[in-house]
Amino acid sequence: MEQDYFKKGKLEETAKALEEQIEKDPGNPVPYINYGNLLSAVHEYEKALVFFEKALELDPEAGAAVYSMGIAFYQMDRFEQAGKFFLKALQNGIQEGDVHFMLGMCFVQKGEHIRAVPHFLRAYEMNESDIESLFQYGLCLAQLEQVKQAKDVFLTVTEKDPGHADAFYNLGVAHVYFDEPDAALEAFSHALSIQPDHYLAANGKKNVENKRQ
Repeated sequence: MEQDYFKKGKLEETAKALEEQIEKDPGNPVPYINYGNLLSAVHEYEKALVFFEKALELDPEAGAAVYSMGIAFYQMDRFEQAGKFFLKALQNGIQEGDVHFMLGMCFVQKGEHIRAVPHFLRAYEMNESDIESLFQYGLCLAQLEQVKQAKDVFLTVTEKDPGHADAFYNLGVAHVYFDEPDAALEAFSHALSIQPDHYLAANGKKNVENKRQ
């Protein structure tokens, strides 16, 4: 019932329904997790952590609570703690692409791109419609100066999602790296056709054009 309320955006009704569940069944970790997720949805992350911690007191193996704690810490820019919880979620059996993706993002935020690579790749392997994981994988390869591999990844992203402006921009950067100005211009122009205010693509296009004058 609380999920129906949440879908309709009736947050107060959702909170009340969950409070009633907690009162009726205080030993059940699920309503605590749902209440924490409700608080996270309205950016009350510190308060949400209290409910996730309570759920874990009741069930230390509650993977959903562990994952939700990771999300809350990530949203608070506490990436070290977030990463520990995402890793624990994997250890607790939540072998899902989202967990690998978020763990990868924690490593990216800490500048540890080499550690992020296998998690983005795993997330994509688990769900090949997860274009964002593939894109982040390409960004990591580029950061690690594996530009040829990154270029191939960005090309794949643009083929799978022709509306991905950032992928076209990064594909353009890769073409510049390999001194392929025509292809670079095409990629930057494509990015701008999707997102006319894409500053980086506009700047990349201008730089290539200036070099050709």
